[in-house]
Amino acid sequence: MSITNTQYNSIMHKYDAAQLRNRRIQADRQEEVYTRIPEYAAIERQISSLCVGKCRKMLEGDDLALEEMKKELHALSDRKATLLKEYSFPADYLEPLYDCADCHDTGYLPDGSRCHCLKQNIITLLYEQSNLKDILEKENFAHLTTDYYSGEDFVNYQQILDKIHKFISDFKTTYQNLFFYGTVGTGKSFLSNCIAKELIDQGHSVIYFSASQLFETLSQYTFDRQNRETSSAFLSDLYDCDLLIIDDLGAECTNRLTSTELFGCINERALRQKPVLISSNLQLAELSERYSERIFSRITSNYQLLKFTGPDIRILQKIAHRK
Repeated sequence: MSITNTQYNSIMHKYDAAQLRNRRIQADRQEEVYTRIPEYAAIERQISSLCVGKCRKMLEGDDLALEEMKKELHALSDRKATLLKEYSFPADYLEPLYDCADCHDTGYLPDGSRCHCLKQNIITLLYEQSNLKDILEKENFAHLTTDYYSGEDFVNYQQILDKIHKFISDFKTTYQNLFFYGTVGTGKSFLSNCIAKELIDQGHSVIYFSASQLFETLSQYTFDRQNRETSSAFLSDLYDCDLLIIDDLGAECTNRLTSTELFGCINERALRQKPVLISSNLQLAELSERYSERIFSRITSNYQLLKFTGPDIRILQKIAHRK
C-alpha cells in the first residue's frame, strides 16, 4: 500500500525510538554488571589494551601476534561468561537488544528490502485509517457463534470452520487460496475478518479490500500516469502481502476492465505463491457468467471452494435486537 512521506516518517520515528530505548537498556545493564562485578569491567579494559598492543606488534612485523591475541581474547571471553554465570546474570545479558532481530530495528533487511515488521507496520497504519482495526475487534473468533445454524447448515458451518482453522495453522508452510460463496448474510465476511485478525496477530501482513474498493483503486492508478512511483508501491504491496482479502466480489460494476484487473491480480499473486481469500454472494454459475472463463477456471481449480448455507444472520440479529 502507498503511504505519504509523513506517514512513512512517523513509522520510522518508532524505529529510531526503539533503537534509542534498547541502547539505554543495554547501557544500564552494562553499568549494573560493572558495578556488581568489578573484575568484569577490568577484563573489558584489559581486552581494549590487549587489542591495541597486539595490533601494534602486528604492524611491527610480529607474525605470532595475531594468534596470541586470539588465544588471549578467547580466555578472557570465557572468564567473562563465567563471571556472568557466577553472579546469576543470563549469558546474553549484555548482548545488543532489538525489537526485531531480523532488521535490527531499522525496518530494512541487509539486501535493502523491507523487513516483515515494516510491512506489517504499514499495513497496521492503513488498517487504523480505514477503521478495519475497529471491525476486527468485534469480528473475530472470540465473538463467533453457531447459534444461528441448525441441521445440515450447522454441520456445513462446522466443516467450514475446521477448514479455516487448518488454513490458519498451515499458513506459514502451505500455499492455498480460499473462495467463500453463498447467499447473503451467511457469515462469509465475518469469517474473512476472523482470519485476518488471527494472521495479523501472528505478524502476517494482510490487506483487505471490498471488490468495489479494489477495482476503483486499481483503475485510479491505471489512468494516473503521473504517480508511477506511488502506483508501483501500491502494486508491490498488493502483490506481496502475505494475504489479500477481496470481499463481496460481484457487488462491483463488472466490465471488461474489472475482469482484466481481477485476473491480473490473482494471477500475479499465484505466480508469487501468495494466498488470496475471495468472498462472494454469487453462485458458481453466476460467477462463470459474470467474469471471464480464465477467471472462473483459475478460481475453481486453484481455490478451496467453501459454500456457505443457512439463514440471513443479519436479519435474525435485527429481529433479536428488537425483542
